[in-house]
Amino acid sequence: MRRATITTIHGDEDVAPRVAAALAPDNTDEMDTRTEGDTVVTTVSRETTGGLQSTVDDYVVNCRVAVRLGGDSSTAQTDDTPDTDTDT
Repeated sequence: MRRATITTIHGDEDVAPRVAAALAPDNTDEMDTRTEGDTVVTTVSRETTGGLQSTVDDYVVNCRVAVRLGGDSSTAQTDDTPDTDTDT
């Protein structure tokens, strides 16, 4: 199983839950999204590296839209260092 964790920082504890709620309809069973203060943390698990990459790519696009819908007036900061596990 491959995993990636995507963390976005929104600078406002009121914005993060709105962004997470906007992302929720597009999450698959292999995704877990939660908030931690002003941060949205999503973990994606997929069987293949290609599937993980596709899901993360889709998530990033959806997150950009969710940030706009969630009322975040600034651009979300993304942790550029992927946290990946490659348990097999």
